[in-house]
Amino acid sequence: MDQKVSPIISHHADLCVVGGGLAGMLTAIAAARRGVSVVLMQDRPMLGGNCSSEIRMWALGAHGNNNRETGILEEILLENMRRNPERSYAIWDTILYEKVVCEPNITLLLNCTCMQAETNDSRVLSVTGWQLTTYTFHNVAAKLFADCSGDSVLAPLTGAAFRMGRESRQEFGEDIAPEQADKKTMGLSCLLQARELDHKVEFVPPAFAYQYTEEDLAHRNHSLEDQNFWWIEIGGEDDAIAGAEAAREELLKIALGVWDHIKNRGNHGADNWELEFVGFLPGKRESRRYEGDHILTQNDVRAEGRFEDLIAYGGWSMDDHHPAGFYYRGEPTIYHQAPSPFGIPYRCLYSRSLENLFCAGRNISVTHAAMSSCRVMATCAILGQAAGTAAALCLENNILPRELYQRGVGRLQQALMEDDCYLPWHTREMPELTNNARISSSEGDPEVLRNGVDRPIGEKDNGLLLPFGGWVEYAWDEPSRVEEIRIVFDSDLNREQSVQGPQRPLDARRPMLCNRPIGYPPFPFPKTMTRAFRLELYGEDGLLWAKEITDNCQRLVRIPCGETGTCLRLIPLEGYGCEASHIFGFDIR
Repeated sequence: MDQKVSPIISHHADLCVVGGGLAGMLTAIAAARRGVSVVLMQDRPMLGGNCSSEIRMWALGAHGNNNRETGILEEILLENMRRNPERSYAIWDTILYEKVVCEPNITLLLNCTCMQAETNDSRVLSVTGWQLTTYTFHNVAAKLFADCSGDSVLAPLTGAAFRMGRESRQEFGEDIAPEQADKKTMGLSCLLQARELDHKVEFVPPAFAYQYTEEDLAHRNHSLEDQNFWWIEIGGEDDAIAGAEAAREELLKIALGVWDHIKNRGNHGADNWELEFVGFLPGKRESRRYEGDHILTQNDVRAEGRFEDLIAYGGWSMDDHHPAGFYYRGEPTIYHQAPSPFGIPYRCLYSRSLENLFCAGRNISVTHAAMSSCRVMATCAILGQAAGTAAALCLENNILPRELYQRGVGRLQQALMEDDCYLPWHTREMPELTNNARISSSEGDPEVLRNGVDRPIGEKDNGLLLPFGGWVEYAWDEPSRVEEIRIVFDSDLNREQSVQGPQRPLDARRPMLCNRPIGYPPFPFPKTMTRAFRLELYGEDGLLWAKEITDNCQRLVRIPCGETGTCLRLIPLEGYGCEASHIFGFDIR
């Protein structure tokens, strides 16, 4: 009998990204938008990782006023807010998918699990994945690789140096670390979501569900308001990777037992609530972490991370869950103080042992203590945008990740800020055409629009408030060619605090929803945003070119022009309920 062999499809790309969570998505998108050919390999049928409809964790990040992460992540969130006011996970999944498949330079491989890697002379040459739906192998050869899998799947396949577990207190002088190093991590969670109806709903638990008393659930908030039962967590005392299936089996018993308790054991006001979702795919918090040229520590975080190669930032508390999770009867987590923001250096985003391997997400080069803050998804997302942009610059200059650091990361930092990624304590450089122009406006001091800071910092607003119909313009003594106009509007970086009154959604600060009460209002779009505006380019003989945008929903807007004139004017026309347009950036190249 002839032995049949599964087919192998070969791909060649500049960059191969393994893992399609937010970190992997933004790595791929950022690189592709700079002309890089990308293959994105994702082992699930959808994108988003822990924030997809399979797991349903919120994508949160830095605490504090005006510290919201922007760039591609804000682009996605604003798109979701505009098109998905009910916060449907079905719509959310399609928005994430659209952002990837509409990039012409990305080849997306869904349901494709990375299984093998080929290396030579400290470089990754190719990876091979098995696509479950087609029973096909996919081999991807690339110049650069980025492991954004969370589990650092390429580390054991390539021999790259990595860590797993908690460092000892002595190794890095971290006072929140345990006295002795161990292999314990934070655990995995299967989340619950519920919906309130206008009639009573019965719940009959499956035979495998556990039973719990109020005493069993002490220190575990099991009300139906503003929480998604994240504390249904185990697996930190075992191997979070090898034990994932056993953890899932136990988590389902716990989760459905918790819901049985809420519905049937005591008065929890849950008579009219039905279970809408239970996660069969556990969401992981921690597993393998790469070792890079720098390992970020608790002390780096506490010192605000003011590195010269700062390329992203965190700002979540060092949120260290007990490794026993649900089976620990005390408080499930300790929130250790961390400044917001604190900087994360570029040297944490590439392997020290493989020359062409980036990493982004919760698996970057950090200690367990520092990871407890850096692991949240909005932080992981901006790390992905930094890694993808760095990969594009490496390919443009035919250099490797470490060489980019050695040459200096100033260009990388400027590229990130140009793409609306906030870098604390850094200022964006203005294009020559912008600096050489005279700026004036119908109201206020327009100079703030070219100060290189695109958000409020402390008490300084860094923005211009223009009434609709007002204007701001640049003028030159000689005719100048305008290739592109860049504008940054106000998307309300503090929007979690902006929904007031008795109809305030329980989860106003979160991009998606957990439990849905009856009569729950749709989420509003930020009123601070500018919906319609007009650009006009004038020459000596009058109006030469005009462009009117009537349905804008983005904070960062780029408009191509390609015309020559002596004066360019921006006129805001309409908002989403605000009385004036709030603009942080307006520059021309």
